[in-house]
Amino acid sequence: MINGKTILSMLGIEKRYGSVTALQGVDFSLRQGEVMALLGENGAGKSTLVKLLAGLERPDSGTVAIDGQPVRFRSPHQSLHAGIAYASQELSTIGALSVAENICLGGDSKSPIWTTRKLRDRVKPYLEAVGLRDIDSRTPVDQLSVAQRQLVEIARLLSRNARILILDEPTAALSDVEIEKVKDVVKALAREGRSIIYVTHRLGEVFELADRVTILRNGQSFEPIDVEHLDIDVLIERLLGRRLEQMFPTRGASPNEVVLEIENLLAPGLTTPTSLKLRKGEILGLAGHLGSGANAIIRAVAGVAPQYSGTIHLSGDAFSPRSVHDAMNRGIAYCSDDRKRDGIFAVRRIAENLSAPAIDRVTVGGLISARRETELAGRLAAFFDIDGGRLDSQAGKLSGGNQQKVALGKWLGIEPSVLLVEEPTRGVDIGARAEIYRHLRTLADHGLAIMFASFDNQEILGLSDTVATFFRGRLVRVAPSDRVKPEALLRDVTHPEAPSVGDVA
Repeated sequence: MINGKTILSMLGIEKRYGSVTALQGVDFSLRQGEVMALLGENGAGKSTLVKLLAGLERPDSGTVAIDGQPVRFRSPHQSLHAGIAYASQELSTIGALSVAENICLGGDSKSPIWTTRKLRDRVKPYLEAVGLRDIDSRTPVDQLSVAQRQLVEIARLLSRNARILILDEPTAALSDVEIEKVKDVVKALAREGRSIIYVTHRLGEVFELADRVTILRNGQSFEPIDVEHLDIDVLIERLLGRRLEQMFPTRGASPNEVVLEIENLLAPGLTTPTSLKLRKGEILGLAGHLGSGANAIIRAVAGVAPQYSGTIHLSGDAFSPRSVHDAMNRGIAYCSDDRKRDGIFAVRRIAENLSAPAIDRVTVGGLISARRETELAGRLAAFFDIDGGRLDSQAGKLSGGNQQKVALGKWLGIEPSVLLVEEPTRGVDIGARAEIYRHLRTLADHGLAIMFASFDNQEILGLSDTVATFFRGRLVRVAPSDRVKPEALLRDVTHPEAPSVGDVA
């Protein structure tokens, strides 16, 4: 449906935050009916650029024009009135409100009063479009998973009759099946003639969805590129300014000593008793879609969810965690899939974040020792390649990749024997992903037992020593990762009952 007409142009955009220049002379254009992928490493300026369009920020200089007419947005309402709808990566849903209320909140309406039935009828087509037809629209959003909340965010965007849609990391928290739903929605919107700015770190989506690519690097833009002129290697090189020789680090020696043993465990999200073993120095990847049970294992061991039955042994001793604090005291560290909500203290200093789990190690007489806190935070920051000169900055001011490093790195202060991680690279750019994978492998090489759950099959196969696949609350298969083919993993997490021939090496 692209007709070549430029409906949005941004020229010479500059944005500074104090002494930091977020955008410097950025040019950006969008045609009617096209999907423009906006790419860049964390901190490159992508979020700043889309926030300017959404009316959440104002440029210091430069011009923005829609249909050739200059515009200057002073509020999100003005942006929406101009035909721009923005679905934020950071999930702007309000937990106490229902799904229907969140979708309709802030939209233009001629009706002063909305009944529950009216709301339900209004949001039904949008929920169906994102694959949430089985969700009761009266359900409070805070009862939904991260993935479901992201889909509600997209449904709200669809409810706005906008010409320009901004999707900021719409699939970061979604499984493969849910990602396909989002892709179908994007393709359908483009066919209707709507223009879409698609921000993503999943480079495969660029080739499936986008017509052109605009890359930001260090706050500067590059000339848009037609996707048909790109391949994955060229795209990565242009994105990073260098070649990414290897995404995943080399696996270490085969681990033997069992650190964590789970026998016949039943917990919320599991439909059958589940048994698993995690060894010292091993990285065990739990694969499965939303509701598969993969995350349920991690949450039960971490003390986040109750244990209905079965046994857990930690270094040979029976263990039944009553809380995250209880598990932490036994040397089990847990990093959730929602760093904004419970992974970091966004408004606190980076040093405070890094030292928080080991607060007893930085206190003297019940008071925090600045010297001890700085020493501990400095060691952890150095290991995870976090700028030691920024320890007094707010954690929330960091890029997504560096926030994730803080969320992971803070647990090293308690010197855990087991690290449990949900979605280790959610919303993290390709360069930071490679760094996080390298750090996790280094920790495993030093004897840390790591169990992680991920919707990303490439991540599961590339990072894991052992892969455990889950489907509808039950364990399907456990196998060494080098014996699991990609097609076997995809079948296991989507339709394990389907017949297969030779898909495990």
